[in-house]
Amino acid sequence: MSHKWNYQPPTQEQKEASLSLSGELGISPILGELLVQRGIETAAEARKFFRPQLQDLHDPFLMKDMDVAVDRLNQAMGRKERILIYGDYDVDGTTAVALVYKFIQQFYSNIDYYIPDRYSEGYGVSTQGIDFASETGVSLIIVLDCGIKAVDEITYAKEKGIDFIICDHHVPDNVLPPAVAILNAKREDNTYPYSHLSGCGVGFKFMQAFAMNNGIDFHQLTPLLDLVAVSIASDIVPIMGENRILAFYGLKQLNANPSIGLKAIIDICGLSEKEITMSDIVFKIGPRINASGRIQNGKEAVDLLTEKDYSLALEKSNQINQYNETRKDLDKTMTEEANNIVDRLEGLASRRSIVLYNEEWHKGVIGIVASRLTEIYYRPAVVLTRTDNMATGSARSVSGFDVYKAIEHCRDLLENFGGHTYAAGLSMKVENVEKFTQRFEEFVSDHILPEQQSAVIDIDAEIDFKDINPRFFSDLKKFNPFGPENHRPIFCTHNVYDYGTSKVVGREQEHIKLELVDNKSNNVMNGIAFGQSSQARYIKTKRSFDICYSIEENTHKRGEIQLIIEDIKPTE
Repeated sequence: MSHKWNYQPPTQEQKEASLSLSGELGISPILGELLVQRGIETAAEARKFFRPQLQDLHDPFLMKDMDVAVDRLNQAMGRKERILIYGDYDVDGTTAVALVYKFIQQFYSNIDYYIPDRYSEGYGVSTQGIDFASETGVSLIIVLDCGIKAVDEITYAKEKGIDFIICDHHVPDNVLPPAVAILNAKREDNTYPYSHLSGCGVGFKFMQAFAMNNGIDFHQLTPLLDLVAVSIASDIVPIMGENRILAFYGLKQLNANPSIGLKAIIDICGLSEKEITMSDIVFKIGPRINASGRIQNGKEAVDLLTEKDYSLALEKSNQINQYNETRKDLDKTMTEEANNIVDRLEGLASRRSIVLYNEEWHKGVIGIVASRLTEIYYRPAVVLTRTDNMATGSARSVSGFDVYKAIEHCRDLLENFGGHTYAAGLSMKVENVEKFTQRFEEFVSDHILPEQQSAVIDIDAEIDFKDINPRFFSDLKKFNPFGPENHRPIFCTHNVYDYGTSKVVGREQEHIKLELVDNKSNNVMNGIAFGQSSQARYIKTKRSFDICYSIEENTHKRGEIQLIIEDIKPTE
């Protein structure tokens, strides 16, 4: 796959700002440029960015309804009411439930947790869940990572004498549910300075407020930050502002002293000897936690995340690992089937979206298949299957396109929908699938930009090999943790040559291990180009070529800098 390379050279104003910033901080002007791109223009802002501080977290009571939520929780504990912690079955929901349950459980015992079954109850607050609460004497439900649209269900709970506190981060509708308190910084009447918290992040802020109100030391909360980091990475929320502080300290916790449940997953993933990064969470830890809700029941993930005995946690981790293997097999089969359907679609070249419906597909994996389709075809994708008499599904988007708005445009055809910019869930009557496909395509065609429909690599800076030295790399590492809005920088170097020692590697000879030089220094740079062995023949001709890449530490040789090469092009 040859990508389009997109590089926007800095303006004169940006150049001056980055030079001034790098001079003041004593770092490379290239890194000054990266800071300016991230909206950081003063040395004070840069120091806050490089050294996040927990005291810079916002006051949780700035969030609308926080005082009401804390009062209601205090009242429930004072009256010895039974409390139920309820959450979604994905990583964000299960980590949120584990966090709130573990914190409250230190001070109060009349508490339980509940995760709805993806297959029998579906997404969000269910009447089945409310009935369970009623039967077990619950009078307060704290719902996490869902609930913002559960108007009917929360009305039903109220009739049964059950109060709700909602902790959510999904986009609300015009009508809010009749809950006692709604903690969601995406409310129209929001008063909180940061609106991109994960569902688990909202739960953490609630517990921070509860701790402040009850004179509990903040340091009793910090061991729970590993769960917040896992939610932030897995739910793909921006890693700037408050999320950056939470992710930074959450990763520290995950590496130094993870909770027993997460330690068991880390060991199962083979990550115990390595420094865990956000991408390890995205590709290894998160999918295993998610597999529980996809294949069996998300409650098993919470059982693991709240486990206090390591041998039991390891047992549960092995079980969840098995679910993940099953998930991988289903994912592979369904993606192949989906690709075959797409290949047969009429007029694919002129379509701007993909909507597929197959009654046989496994509901737990359709979100992953939608993600695969957006990666392969660079179009927003909706994948639907049949649940009872409904077509239910997941939508995923390409960079920069708001798929939630596209779905909202079709709301009259839907029974239910929810989500955010890049991912959403929806359900409709089976007979509406055709009309939805048409309407969704019309909206996407009218709103998607040409650059959102092709494989583009955004390049942050053009540099030479002489710019890459241990000091540069050490300063670059301070940009961690990486994620949306603070992506891992991609660099470009022109006119590089094979040093003569590059070779094809891998079980199927699919990768290239490179040793490269440019004509501006004597630096020999090591690199790896995954899945790009087709370029090996050109590289060996001794002609020059251009590369774009990220810079990482070689995991096999500590301290050695390695280029992770994204794309290779012959020099024009």
